[in-house]
Amino acid sequence: MSGCTGDHCVTCADEAVPVVVARLLGDGLADVDVGGGRLERVSVALVDAGVGDTVLVHAKEAIGVVAT
Repeated sequence: MSGCTGDHCVTCADEAVPVVVARLLGDGLADVDVGGGRLERVSVALVDAGVGDTVLVHAKEAIGVVAT
């Protein structure tokens, strides 16, 4: 899994971005595909998401499920 590169994380942007849940890790965390096969670790504690679901993420926190 690759993390943030330089000063930029896709999921830490100033807007919510849609990403796909690649793997649930327990403790409310998941690895998500942010595009191009690049993974970032985010919290999914506030949503009911599963592998393959598209979630909106802001500041490394999933805030909604937009597609299952």
